[in-house]
Order: sequence, then C-alpha cells, then structure tokens
Amino acid sequence: MNRRVVAALLRKELLDVSRNRGALWPVVLVTALALIVPFIVTIVIPAVIGERLSDDSDLVRLSLIVDPGHMLSPDGRVQLFFFQQFLLLFLLTPTTGAMAMAAHSVVGEKLARTLEPLLATPVATSELLLAKVFGALMPTLLIAMAGLSLYLAGIAIWGMPGVLGAMANLRTAVLVVLVGPASALLSLQAAILISSRVNDARTAQQFGVFVVIPVSALLVAQFTGAFWVSAAGLAVISAAILLIWAILAGVSVRVFDRETILTRWK
Repeated sequence: MNRRVVAALLRKELLDVSRNRGALWPVVLVTALALIVPFIVTIVIPAVIGERLSDDSDLVRLSLIVDPGHMLSPDGRVQLFFFQQFLLLFLLTPTTGAMAMAAHSVVGEKLARTLEPLLATPVATSELLLAKVFGALMPTLLIAMAGLSLYLAGIAIWGMPGVLGAMANLRTAVLVVLVGPASALLSLQAAILISSRVNDARTAQQFGVFVVIPVSALLVAQFTGAFWVSAAGLAVISAAILLIWAILAGVSVRVFDRETILTRWK
C-alpha cells in the first residue's frame, strides 16, 4: 500500500467534506444531544422537582458499582453513575454521523460522475477504500472530541465535588480512545461495503445502523444495572470490533469490482 497515494486520497476526501459542511450537521446535532441530556437528567430535573438524586434508594444502590469505596457523597456517586452511562452517547456520535458521509462518498460520487475517473487510475482498491473510511471518520471524531471536552468542562462546573476526578479513570479512557473509534470504523466499513453494491446511500446507512444497536443495548443494560463492563472488558470488546473491521475491510476490497460498478451504475 502506497502511503503517499492514501494521503493524497485522504486530502481529497477531507476537501470534499469542507465543501459540503452540511453533511456534518447530523454529527453536530447528535453531539449536542449527548451534551444536553446528561445535564438535564442530573442537574435540571432534580432542581426543578426539588429532590436530590440520593433520595432514590434504587439509584443509590446502583451507583455503588462506580464508587465501591464510598469516596464520594451519595449525590456525587449517583451523578458519577449517570455521567459514566451517558458517556456511551459519545460513541454514537462518530458512528451515526459518519455513516451518512461514508455511504454517500461512494454512491454520491457515482451519481455526480466523479467516481469513474478515479476508478480508471492505477489507485489500488484498498487505498481508495481506506481513504474514504478515514476521510469520513476524522471530521466526526474531531467533533466528538470537542463535545467530550465540553462534557467534562460541564461536569467540572456543575458536578458535585470529586465527580470529575472520578470520571478520569482507565474505563473512560478505553471508552473514548478505543471503543468509540473502533465502533465508528466498523460501521463506516459496513456502509462503504454496502454502498459499493447499491445505488442508494440510504440503503447503506441502514445497514450501518446494525452497529448502533449493540451500543444502545449496552447503554440500556447498564442503566438497569443488569451488568457493568469493566475497563478490561471494554478493551476486549474494542479488540474484537477491530478484528471484525479488519475482516470486513478485506471483504470490501474483494467485492469492490470496479468494472461492475462502472457498468452497472450507468
């Protein structure tokens, strides 16, 4: 694989994104939602109804899983529990937002008649697909990281004492650095794979949603206290996701038949 070719293709993809900034609005909206909901649940609602989070005995019991050493106050511990759970929403930001961009990068280019000249060059299929995946991933990850920075800043301002420090742990790092990007890579590769076989970007996006479902299920399960995934468990999950992505990337290269795509999509 030629790194210079990949870098050139990646610059092209990023330039296309800069020219079509409207494609990033879904990512911004999902990030805003991930920012607003946690503070409404943990700060606004208790203040409006005049009750403390620790008044709910079930929440206090569930929150012990994030602070078994009782280092925080009951209210701080429940806040930490919520903020840890809602952190999973930031995994959905690059996943849901970048799916549309990745799916459109193949179908959209074909409909715009800009894919044929690219496929006629000696660029390897693996180089082309890699650039498209990371071209969609990088902008959305930047937005997600900006949202996460605001999230932590909000916890520092409105959270109970000690909550921000408790958030800065290995589990949070694994979620943000490993699980989030790995999930996004998998969904993007699925969108690229499907978009190379269909002529409708929405169809490709729908298949990418299958990656969102397990993350949503994990969020719901942890809120109910059904189980709690440790940092080690999350690291194993991210490794498995990356392995599946690598396999899917290989499959994508195999099914991306240039001549068939050019002739079938006339």
